[in-house]
Amino acid sequence: MNLDIQFKVGSKFRTSMFVMIAIGLITIVAGFLTGDTHRTWANLLLNNFYFLSLAIGAIFWMTMQAITQSGWSSSYLRIPQAMGIYLIVSFVLWFVMFFGIHDLYHWSHTEAVQNDPILLHKSAYLNLPFFALRFVVFFALWIFITMRIRRMSIKEDTEGGTRLFGKIEFSSKVLIFVLAFTFSLFSIDWLMSLDAHWYSTIYAVKKFVSAFLHGTALVAAIAVILHMQGYFPQLTKKHKSDFQRYIFALSIIWAYMWLSQYLLIWYANIPEETVYYVPRIMSEYKTLFYAELVLNWFVPFLFLMWNRIGKTNWGILTIVAILIVGQWVELYMSIMPGTVESHKITYIEIGSFIGYFGLFAFVVATALSKANLIPKKHPYLMESLHDDH
Repeated sequence: MNLDIQFKVGSKFRTSMFVMIAIGLITIVAGFLTGDTHRTWANLLLNNFYFLSLAIGAIFWMTMQAITQSGWSSSYLRIPQAMGIYLIVSFVLWFVMFFGIHDLYHWSHTEAVQNDPILLHKSAYLNLPFFALRFVVFFALWIFITMRIRRMSIKEDTEGGTRLFGKIEFSSKVLIFVLAFTFSLFSIDWLMSLDAHWYSTIYAVKKFVSAFLHGTALVAAIAVILHMQGYFPQLTKKHKSDFQRYIFALSIIWAYMWLSQYLLIWYANIPEETVYYVPRIMSEYKTLFYAELVLNWFVPFLFLMWNRIGKTNWGILTIVAILIVGQWVELYMSIMPGTVESHKITYIEIGSFIGYFGLFAFVVATALSKANLIPKKHPYLMESLHDDH
């Protein structure tokens, strides 16, 4: 089998992504010009977090493979490494969000904090200088360690041996803890603080599990798509089944976190906690509230129990497509009730997502083309190439 496989970005694909990016830019500009500022900033927040979480989840999956010394997945490590490149682009996009911070976050207004005992109590943490510092530190850590792992992995293609493999494993052990801690705080900063008077000790864990679930699902989808284009001939039913198990297990964990947060608050019935769920259940958001659970857990759980579905290309791609919608619904429900006046799907929601999707796809595809698609001197590569039982 030829291991010197280079991915090529087709001109049609590139053109399509540029068109999608243009649609997104036009939509965002139109949103601001038409005066729908709150909805536009809310959608920028949604899409920024959406695609960042995909990259973070894929990177976390990559670190898990290194730490557990998994062999079956070694052929596909360049996919999460390419998704990690998006962190650099994401940093720039998130930096723009600071221009809209007063439109989204009540705690960012000095006069509001001074007249609110709860916000005043939280001001030691929720203040703009510390908020910005955390943002820079988090991204610096993510980008530095992720790029270090990618550079060592590419260098491993020429050097071989286990020296670099050991360094990658150590860096992954560091990164796994960095991600768990910093992305949890990042979720609290940018999402949970939208409802600054409310809190949940499970919220950050739920967002981290969601990133892991959807990031892993997208890694599986990209592997299948590349396989269908002839790039991953080694992708077997066994590999698809392994991806299926990841998605199946993570969807159950996601549902456990979703239900744990909801049921504990429902049972306690404390006004300071139920204030988060009241507008999401007893309003026009009610349908999406339950759709979030159906799309992210019930459908994957129901269909992936049938092992045959997870071994087919169409089965994996269908489930991942449902999860893509499910993650959007989850973030929509996390952001919109606390930022916009009413629930409605407008051209801003559709156009901005198309633009971000095109940008993410273009960045990942370009990154995939910059290195050998298969880490040809990975110590466990042969296990992956012949894992067909």
